[in-house]
Amino acid sequence: MIDLRSDTCSRPTAAMRRAMAEAEVGDDVYGDDPTVKALERATAEILGKEDAVYMPTGTMTNQVGIRTHTEAGDAVLFDQNAHVYLLEGGAPSAYAGVLPRLLPGVRGIFTPADVKAVAGAATRHPFLPATGAIPARLLCVENTHNIGGGSIWPLASLAAVAKAGRECGLSLHMDGARLWHASAATGIAEAAYAAEFDSVSVCFSKALGAPIGSCLAGRREFIDRARRFKRQVGGGLRQAGIVAAGALHALLHHRSRLPETHEMARQFAEGLAATDGIDIDPAAVETNIVRFRLRRQAASAFVEEAHRRGVWMLPSGADGVRAVFYLDIRPADTVAALEAIRESL
Repeated sequence: MIDLRSDTCSRPTAAMRRAMAEAEVGDDVYGDDPTVKALERATAEILGKEDAVYMPTGTMTNQVGIRTHTEAGDAVLFDQNAHVYLLEGGAPSAYAGVLPRLLPGVRGIFTPADVKAVAGAATRHPFLPATGAIPARLLCVENTHNIGGGSIWPLASLAAVAKAGRECGLSLHMDGARLWHASAATGIAEAAYAAEFDSVSVCFSKALGAPIGSCLAGRREFIDRARRFKRQVGGGLRQAGIVAAGALHALLHHRSRLPETHEMARQFAEGLAATDGIDIDPAAVETNIVRFRLRRQAASAFVEEAHRRGVWMLPSGADGVRAVFYLDIRPADTVAALEAIRESL
């Protein structure tokens, strides 16, 4: 089976398994696990932040980040197709108690004017009573953008929306689950993308191929507060160095391999574009995520047929399909997957 459902389907390499088996461990709740601490230091350094905290999942780092920035009843600005809004179980409202305000992004990328139109001015309107105003506290950005097809925020655009957010009195959070891909594709350091943001969530179990874990990074006092909310949602870990060692190995050794996945995704997209019955713009494939549409078939039936022929993908709406390339996939798999797709059509 060629499994293209997600880069979360990657498996630990032999070297990663050795690092995990040999990891020095302690009790992470007490701050005693040296491998977790090493991972947090390395992540903070790469992102240009003062500190970081390790958690089991990217949903947890995102939602703890939102909770750390806000209080119940605050408004938070999200792109209309943001992972943190659409694909995390309704957690912003259920856990943090915040009110989502949606931005009309194009492939996940919106403008300073969009931010200002939705957030409003930082000052209270003179004709609104204080009890009637719901304060907007936080702006969230996703880079790369999952539903946008792995789209990368241009650095200048990122700086412009961050400036608009500051002018509206907002704190700034980046869902950087696949930020590693943005850096690999552009050569721009992760710290440069993260520079304008108060907090950044990054994932080790997607692009980098570790079995478990994400980090939330930011200023030291922010991370101290986030550790409290990590405990609230059951994120307190004990001998976590065993899994943190896999994440640390991935962080140090796998980032350089990401361009391989971009090249396979590009070749896959070009092959799809040459296939009758499929709509795709190969130029829109910037990283490792390929999204395409079917002209004459329902996505669910097509995905089932492709699965019977040895290729596993995800349906996305009535006629959309997603395929994701990662470190376990080989160039020969790309060729085989295209052939199975043509047979399925």
